[in-house]
This record gives sequence, C-alpha cells and structure tokens, in this order.
Amino acid sequence: MSDFDYLKSGDIYLDSACQSLRPRPVINALNQYYETHNSCGERVKYNWGVETDRKVEETRKKVLKFLKLKSKDYFVSFTLNTTYGINLILSQLDVEKLGIRKVITSDIEHNSVFLPTISFANNHHLERKVVKRNPDGSLPEDVDYDHALVIVNSICNFDGRRLENIKSLTKTIHKQHGILIIDAAQGMAHDSDLLHKTDADAICFSAHKMYSASLGGIIMKRNLIPFIKTSFVGGGMVDDVKKDDFVLSAGTNPDHAHTLFEPGLQAWGEIVALGAAIDWLNERSKSEKAELYARAERLFNALSSHKKLHVLNRTATPTISFYVDKKETGFDSHVLGAALADEHIMARTGYFCAHYYLGHVKHYPPLVRFSLGYHITDDDIDKIINSIEKL
Repeated sequence: MSDFDYLKSGDIYLDSACQSLRPRPVINALNQYYETHNSCGERVKYNWGVETDRKVEETRKKVLKFLKLKSKDYFVSFTLNTTYGINLILSQLDVEKLGIRKVITSDIEHNSVFLPTISFANNHHLERKVVKRNPDGSLPEDVDYDHALVIVNSICNFDGRRLENIKSLTKTIHKQHGILIIDAAQGMAHDSDLLHKTDADAICFSAHKMYSASLGGIIMKRNLIPFIKTSFVGGGMVDDVKKDDFVLSAGTNPDHAHTLFEPGLQAWGEIVALGAAIDWLNERSKSEKAELYARAERLFNALSSHKKLHVLNRTATPTISFYVDKKETGFDSHVLGAALADEHIMARTGYFCAHYYLGHVKHYPPLVRFSLGYHITDDDIDKIINSIEKL
C-alpha cells in the first residue's frame, strides 16, 4: 500500500498489536502541526492556537462518531496510553459514593487491566474476582455483578478473542448497579464495530494501536463526573484559583468535561494526528478489511497445520500466537523470533504482558505473536509461511 511506502523492500512488520505502522496521511498531519500551527491548545488567541483548537475539537468529535456515541452522553479526554487512562480513572473513583463492593476482571487480560485491578482492590480493601472468559471471548453473565467495578478487554491481545456479548453484558452489569470499563486497546483499529453504540461507562484506548501517533484516550459517560474525586490536577483544567481552593472547569461547563483528565499541556500534535488516523480508517473499504482477514486466515491455516507449531487461536484473527516446543525442535520461541528477524520478519516473543493467563494458568512456554495490519500483502504472507517452513 502506497501509504506505507517508507517500508524497505523485504521488511515485514508483524507487531501491530504493540503499535501499528503509521500511514503517510497521519505522518503528514503530525508534521503539518509542527510546521504550520505549532501552539498550545485552549490557551492562546493567535491564529496558530485557533487552528490547533479547531483540529483538537474535531478529533474529539471524530472519536465519538467513530464509535457511534453521542456527545450529550460521553466526553473524550486524551492521555498517554490505555494503561495510564485506566489508572487515572481508578485512582480518582469515589468508591463510597458509587457503592462499589467488589472488583471483577477476566483471566485473559493485559497487565494494563490486571495490575490496576489488583492495586485498586488492595487499596480499597475490596474483594477481587477473576472470571474465566468463554472460548468465544464473551464474559459469563451468571456472575454476581452487584455493585461491582468490572474492567475487561474488548479484544484479547494474544489470540484476538472478542467480547461478543458486550451489549447484553453491559445491561446485566447495570441492572445490578455495577459499572463497566472497557480496555479497547486492541479493538479500535480492526474491531471498532464491537463498540458501536456501547453503553459502557468508560472506554480506554491507545491511538498508537490504531495507526496514529503515540497517545491514549478516555471516553467516559458524563454521568460519572460527580463520582470522580479529582486529585491529579494542574494547569488547563481550572476556571479560577484562590489561595486554598480552585474551581474545576469540568464542573462549571459541560463543554470542558474533557479537562477532568487533562492536567497540564497536552500532546496537541498527536491529537491532531489521531483525527487524521480516524479519517484514514474510515476510508478503508469493506473489501480491504476482508482482505486483511483473508490474509490472517491463510496464515492461521498454515500455522495450525504445521506439526511443530502450537497455535493458541481457535479462529483466524489479525492477531495470532503460537509456540514451539523445545523438546520437539531443540529451540524455543525466542530463538525462533530472532531467526525470523534475520529474515526481516519482525514479530513479538514472550508473554505480551499477559503473564497471569499465559504463564500461570496455561503454563505455556514463551510464545511468538504475529499481529497483522493493513500494510501486510499476499507476498508477505507467502514469505512468512516459507520462512517458518525453512526455519
């Protein structure tokens, strides 16, 4: 694809689940910010700042429109990444006011969810339950979600399992006076349809996994604002400051709700780039997405049929993980990953920040993960399959 023309011939990048490659329009948008209107947002009146404000506001609207959510119900704040966003929310939730009695997560979570839920439960002396996800990725609904804080991913980062019952799950949790936070880090690029018109209370995502610059985002329901005990504060989020007190902008103006999680100077260029990335994703045709999944299926079938490879996936997704048995091959996945690198095939090895499930529940040896993106071609798939067979 011409939008990735900077890729050297023969290089195959298979680590999109960590961070996707950036297409030319996104790179151009970021460069354009620095070259034509480099300025602080929401602070200045000169023309460069006015242009920055316009594009940043456009990006907030594009994020909501991308998930078919309404601005009257949700607001968008920008931060560093998904992990930071989740921690930022949890560190300021008013547990008593919300009536939270327990914390629930699932067994296939990334450390961005697993670790903060451990810390949150310990800090507030709450019961924490780890629920086993179903083979299709759905979360059981016959669980006691009464006044629970539930945090789970929409897409698993090692085998692409989808939270298929997200709509009914949300209803079940809300009926029992619980709240739901979604880790959408893996879901925004290729599976955003799962999140369309969701009623989740908050969604955290990483722009750098959806073909944009390094950035994180929080999409939160406006009705949760009264339950945030703001403690992470700074410039850009207040209307007035007195000797021993201050007035938060989020509390006085609905249009400034995003400032609740945006202390200090923001990554204005990266926010502008995200707007360009969303435009780029919206331009991807159904046939392009179908081609991506067809390539994933061809790779999945080839890996699954190999006698010396043990594939975790039950179905083909753009994220495929497998391992090699040292007893069978004489080497492990890390060695295979290094050998693939010599073939100019860039793949991730290890446990992919999912130590609990992969290492302690399943007791897998280190794995190899192939995570595809729109830059992958049929020729790339041919080379991957041939290189695996050769190695």
